[in-house]
Amino acid sequence: MARRPSRHVPFAPARPTRRRILDASRRLFNRKGYARTTLAEIAASVGIAEGNLWYHFRSKLDLVVSLEEELRRAVRERRAAYPSGGPVADDYVESILFAMNQRWAYRFLLRDHLQFSSGRDPLRLDPDMVADFEMLREALRRMRKEGLFRRDLPLDIDALARALWLVSRYWTDHLQEHEGLDDIAWADQERGFQLHFAVLLPYLTAPARRSLESALLRVSVELAASGME
Repeated sequence: MARRPSRHVPFAPARPTRRRILDASRRLFNRKGYARTTLAEIAASVGIAEGNLWYHFRSKLDLVVSLEEELRRAVRERRAAYPSGGPVADDYVESILFAMNQRWAYRFLLRDHLQFSSGRDPLRLDPDMVADFEMLREALRRMRKEGLFRRDLPLDIDALARALWLVSRYWTDHLQEHEGLDDIAWADQERGFQLHFAVLLPYLTAPARRSLESALLRVSVELAASGME
């Protein structure tokens, strides 16, 4: 007699407690803000005692430091993989949306930085920020070299890079300070994407605009489907 196939479905391995704490912290910091989130809330959302949380992180600042470090690692890995060897339009769109997506995923780091950065030197240049800006400028130079920019318009690569950088980097600040939004939704972030490309698109040839618009639509759909929190 043949054996019936087992209906047992193996459980996925549980995520390490430290990882669960970091994920819960990021979600709560994003949603409630750094100052209004307590260690007790974080522990409760993970389903552990606050004392167990202390075993991994002694303070909220320790959590912020770890979350900032993992963001920097992701950004550096992305930078190391650029350019991909594919079309420059695809590389550009994916890099810009990756950067804005990471700022969204870790938005509390920008929004609440004054609450936990009192010991940092405000005049010290952030090496990752400098490197990211240089990558943007180099991408624009590559686009010009490959003929994506119109020849009938004057183009200052450095000025365009600065304008695009400011739109992407400070979009969240604009939403809070000028539109008065405390609870920023994904649709608000999408408006930032559109503004970035509204600055860039007039300089592009018609074929280049179509390529970037197609890539923008594709990647935006993928990011929205991922359900960023």
